Amino acid sequence: QVQLVESGGGLVQPGGSLRLSCAASGSRFSIYTMGWYRQAPGKQRELVATITYGSSTNYADSVKGRFTISRNNVKNTVDLQMNSLKPEDTAVYFCNARFITQNFWGQGTQVTVSS
Repeated sequence: QVQLVESGGGLVQPGGSLRLSCAASGSRFSIYTMGWYRQAPGKQRELVATITYGSSTNYADSVKGRFTISRNNVKNTVDLQMNSLKPEDTAVYFCNARFITQNFWGQGTQVTVSS
C-alpha cells in the first residue's frame, strides 16, 4: 500500500505564498503521475496541477502562472509552490499518486487565504 503525507498548509494573507510538499512511501514501482487536487466546502474535488514521471505538467486555468508543481522521482516527492494566493484558493489540498491501475490519495492539508 502506498501512503502519501502532505505538509506545508496553513493560513496566509492574499498575495502571499505557500509551498506544499508530499512524500510517497511504500511504492514498489515508479509513479506514473503525481499531482495536487483541492476541495472547498460544498464543492467537488478539482484538479490543481499534475506532473508526469517525465516532468510534463498540467495546470488548472485558475492557477496557471501562479502555481508551480515539481517532483523528485528518486525520493518520490511532489511539491506545489503557490504564489499570489487568492481567497478562492482556500481549500483542503490533497496529494495524488497514480499508477496504471491504482490511484492513491493523501489525507489533505488545509490552505486558508484570508486577511
